Amino acid sequence: MKLGVICDGISRDLAHTVDVMDEFGLEYAELQFVGDKEVGDHSAAEIAEIDALLRDRGKPVSCLSRHVFAGLTTANAPGDEAHTRHMDALKRVIEMAHVVGSPLVRIMTNKKEQILWGHGGAEKWNVAHGAWDKTLPLIAPAVHLARSEGVTLVVETGNGTMVNSNYTARKLIDDLDAKDVLKVLWDPANNCWCHERAYPDGYDEVKDGYLGHVHIKDVQVDTPRATLTVKRMGQGQLADQFQPMADALRADGYDGVISFESVFHPGDGDFEAGFRQCVGLFKELFG
Repeated sequence: MKLGVICDGISRDLAHTVDVMDEFGLEYAELQFVGDKEVGDHSAAEIAEIDALLRDRGKPVSCLSRHVFAGLTTANAPGDEAHTRHMDALKRVIEMAHVVGSPLVRIMTNKKEQILWGHGGAEKWNVAHGAWDKTLPLIAPAVHLARSEGVTLVVETGNGTMVNSNYTARKLIDDLDAKDVLKVLWDPANNCWCHERAYPDGYDEVKDGYLGHVHIKDVQVDTPRATLTVKRMGQGQLADQFQPMADALRADGYDGVISFESVFHPGDGDFEAGFRQCVGLFKELFG
């Protein structure tokens, strides 16, 4: 399968990251932060430099991953100051995507309300009424923009966001009637927080044409204690699910990129060292 890495998880020095990618035979570069800037904030000259480096080194861009819409709440509305700021950033990222040849642009969703739907009394006492319905118009302008610009968006299953599972990601796409331009960026480790088991439950939600991109890392969640621990790959709660996930992706002909997300460090803050401890198993399972 097509393997890559979120580059700034190794280093914000893109040239150094490419050297490390070559060392481990990873082809696809996912860009989030390069240097001291998030994608969408680079100048035209800086984008040209990024593009030239990656093309010269044979590293196609898999996705441009800005935190578009992250931090918005259901108090926000389309066209307000904060939403407009995010839409303007998305436009800049799409412009960059055209230059560097990225097939995908990531978006996030607004902050999570915990209980969106309910039954047996919960629909009266516990549901955050209207929260989901207020989310849809926040994301809809991004869908319209993507159609007009000829790009595909991927919505990440994120910690603390309205879309925090493959179920909610698929529902967002269906409710917006956007399967043509909006896919799921599946981060199964993030989905652990809401206790959606990656395989088969999470995979079954997205296998029929909804899946656009994958992030891989391993974690241990303790929801009652509001604590998340990033683990060395294969030592967290996804350890027994990576192999069946990989097997299913192969069997179903998944042709997108699987990006390793290097957010583990061995206790000293050295994320490149954490990457080096995890990348072997990542390649063994998904390569």
